[in-house]
Amino acid sequence: MTDVFDQFNLRDRVAVVTGGSRGLGREMALGFAQAGASVVVASRKIDACERLAQEIYEATGRRALPVACHTGKWEDADLLFETVYGEFGAAHVLVNNAGSSPVYDTPSSVSEELFDRTIAVNLRGAFRMTSLFGERMAADGGGSIINISSIASVKPSVHEIPYAAAKAGLNTITTAFAHAFGPAVRVNAIVPGAFLTDVAAAWDMDAFARVAKRYDLKRGGDPAEIVGTALYLASDASSYVTGSLLHIDGGAR
Repeated sequence: MTDVFDQFNLRDRVAVVTGGSRGLGREMALGFAQAGASVVVASRKIDACERLAQEIYEATGRRALPVACHTGKWEDADLLFETVYGEFGAAHVLVNNAGSSPVYDTPSSVSEELFDRTIAVNLRGAFRMTSLFGERMAADGGGSIINISSIASVKPSVHEIPYAAAKAGLNTITTAFAHAFGPAVRVNAIVPGAFLTDVAAAWDMDAFARVAKRYDLKRGGDPAEIVGTALYLASDASSYVTGSLLHIDGGAR
């Protein structure tokens, strides 16, 4: 009989998390380590990566490798790939979590630079990372890639048009890469709603509370509530799941 709980075990696996030093990425990196994985924490700020890597080691005893990586830069994605395989010789889980949603006044005020940067961080980087890691995972016999999309990809607002477009593209490449790398590699996306990460410190919480009343769960998500879904998709528990977009949004309407 299959041990249900052992299906979620990530012992002897290597998990790479971009945007891994804060917010949802931080929670997923910690969760993977608690499940037994060695973790690569990648983000633009190496000092933040180093702090979390030390925290992970102290809390779990698992190795955590901090790597500076700007996923909007093609060469940084290549370097991260080379570093992971140089250090571990394998990668079993990739989470494309790095993202950015710049603020702007009106759609016409969006500059070419802001638009291009938003597409680069949220879509182009994930494309390059998935291309590199997915091909190597397939050659090595398997793996799981998880793209972190957004509810904005299907319910966009006027305040996040470039970001929403990039995340909609991320949904599309999730399906395409599932076709490209199956059957060995599974590629799925989590579509989060409003999570109360450090970014929420800039929100008008009174206004958000009014919006949240329309959610089935009547609240925003705690960052730790992403971990169960991520662990499910990363592990053997989801062995027959690929090309899926899994909404974690508290019943947003």
